Amino acid sequence: MAERLGLHPTDLQCVSLLGLEPEPLTTGEIAKLTGLTSGSATRLVDRLERAGLVEKGPDPHDRRKTRVTPSTRRAGELAAAWEAPGAAFASALDTFTTEELAVIERYLQRTTRVGDEQAGRLRDG
Repeated sequence: MAERLGLHPTDLQCVSLLGLEPEPLTTGEIAKLTGLTSGSATRLVDRLERAGLVEKGPDPHDRRKTRVTPSTRRAGELAAAWEAPGAAFASALDTFTTEELAVIERYLQRTTRVGDEQAGRLRDG
């Protein structure tokens, strides 16, 4: 998918993460979510801005910070690229009952939490 859109996989991962967040993120928050250093996250955001995928703006609560939000400039292109894969993944869930989906959801939430904890443990030494 990243190659199809002319992106690095990490760039696409960041765009996807930003699309899931209810609020704009700082570059520091992006670094934490992606596991990148702050310098690498800054370069990532700069690449995404040049590619027309994100917009940067001031943080209303802290002038030293910049908030990053998905841009609408290429939203149609991104939506079109995800249409077929999204439908395929959605259809993979069609045969599960509501109860089974609840178990899958709990599993994904737990493993995400464990992964976050272990990443923090490794990062903090």
